[in-house]
Amino acid sequence: MKDSNDRLLQVENLKKYFPLRSGVFSRTHGYVRAVDGVSFDIGRRRTLGLVGESGCGKTTLARALVRLWEPTSGEVVFDGVSIRDLNTREMRRIRRNMQIIFQDPFSSLNPRMTVGAIVGEPLAIHRVAKRRERLDIVRGLLEKVGLSGGHVNSYPHEFSGGQRQRICIARAIALRPKLIVCDEPVSALDVSVQSQILNLLRDLQDDYGLSYLFISHDLRVVEHMSDEIAVMYLGRIVEMAGGDAISENPLHPYTRALFSAVPVPDPSSRRKVIVLGGDVPSPISPPPGCHFHPRCPEKMGVCEQKYPPLKDAGGGHEVACFLY
Repeated sequence: MKDSNDRLLQVENLKKYFPLRSGVFSRTHGYVRAVDGVSFDIGRRRTLGLVGESGCGKTTLARALVRLWEPTSGEVVFDGVSIRDLNTREMRRIRRNMQIIFQDPFSSLNPRMTVGAIVGEPLAIHRVAKRRERLDIVRGLLEKVGLSGGHVNSYPHEFSGGQRQRICIARAIALRPKLIVCDEPVSALDVSVQSQILNLLRDLQDDYGLSYLFISHDLRVVEHMSDEIAVMYLGRIVEMAGGDAISENPLHPYTRALFSAVPVPDPSSRRKVIVLGGDVPSPISPPPGCHFHPRCPEKMGVCEQKYPPLKDAGGGHEVACFLY
């Protein structure tokens, strides 16, 4: 467990349920359990990678953390302050230090605004510097992320996908935040551009002392970026450990299946791919017990009755599985 002074973000039993309504009176008849009791910490100047299949709740978790979507329950403590019950004005002050980079760099940019206005908008909202000074700051930010300061009067459609994501990154660092939530920031980009953006994010982390929650379904990208890795399945974290520990010795059957499917660059290497049967259960009606047991090749009787808690299996390697 990290010392409290080293923990920038603490998340405890966070849940986000979406109600299912129908009928004339829109009565609630069920819930989509998108995030179902997630707990983790992120240290200062550290990166936590979050991986899992599409639909497991990664993006919902990201938006709930910064309260773009209000959490159903749970606690989020940022830099020693619980943000769950903060009002709009108090939350605005917190957001100076908590920013997000979205997956699609085009849909997250207003096509009617110039690049200068987009990157300068956080500065204007939080009243940082005067208008003329803000323009100089924006030019400096664009140059910091590898663009030209002369692009301030251009529009998003004039740029490639990688350049648009650089604009999004410039906007995210404009207020010098402490935490940036990166919601699959390179999944929409070409492989060659991905490496450039990843290296840029690491350089910015060193320069500004940033912490990242880095969300991706690409295990190799997460390994490259993360100090710790958390594996998510159907709204819950099933395994969490240091990046090297979890890639070299995955414990949970789901994690082992994920890593077995990662391509190996050595053509002479032979690896047994673990093929999981069935489909991911619906978050509307998850199976009883361990949610993974219908697909698990090592399930036991207890797996169908109880959900295993996330426990330390040794050396800070946490896993939610009755095998340990």
